[in-house]
Amino acid sequence: MEFKLINEQTIMIYFENQIDSKTFAKVQHVLQYIKEKQHRAITEIIPSYRAIMLHVDINISTLNEVLNDLCLEQLDLNSIDETQLKSKTIRLPVLYGGEYGQDIEEVAAYNNLTTEQVEKIHSSNKYLIYMLGFMPGFPFLGGLDTKIHTPRRKEPRTKIEAGSVGIANNQTGLYPKQSPGGWQIIGRTPINVFDINREPMCLYEAGDIIQFYSVDLETYRQIETEQTQSDFNIEKWVKFDYEH
Repeated sequence: MEFKLINEQTIMIYFENQIDSKTFAKVQHVLQYIKEKQHRAITEIIPSYRAIMLHVDINISTLNEVLNDLCLEQLDLNSIDETQLKSKTIRLPVLYGGEYGQDIEEVAAYNNLTTEQVEKIHSSNKYLIYMLGFMPGFPFLGGLDTKIHTPRRKEPRTKIEAGSVGIANNQTGLYPKQSPGGWQIIGRTPINVFDINREPMCLYEAGDIIQFYSVDLETYRQIETEQTQSDFNIEKWVKFDYEH
């Protein structure tokens, strides 16, 4: 680990300069350690692929005092077993292609595949959520098969529909709300994955696993209809597998 004081109120904790599950496990371990400390001067903790940002109320403690209190240097990160991280797997339905995945043909052509092969490859993998960003509930997912790596669109769209599943280089992700964006859209889930009126608001968090499964148009519309009803049973369509 490396510590840097970014400004008068911010500490950055850096790990290895690489994006992989082993580095992520270290980030999660230190994140949980800091949370359990409940340091009263730390006002916000923001993890990412390979770093943790701490916002500090310097009216309570200085940055160096916070670092001394945390005693991070005592942690043994070499013994962390990434397979022991607590997580859950969330299986989400996706309608691939057509008007719901308008870039799947471009992804297929770029990789010399058929659209059916893209769909099969994408829905076969399990994806680790490294972080949530640029809007609430947007998961940056690792584990995309190299066979379907595809660059971002040269011209971003001004509007991408909520639920859209896309590819950008070596990552895949999911737009929880309507938004501009430059990812290659290959499908869409009818599930509202982020809802401020629901507890929890987001169906997943960093460290969880997402797996997509393919549905047809009839099923997609059925889910849409059921979701508008007050007695909607989300677990009929979204499968949660808790692992420890």
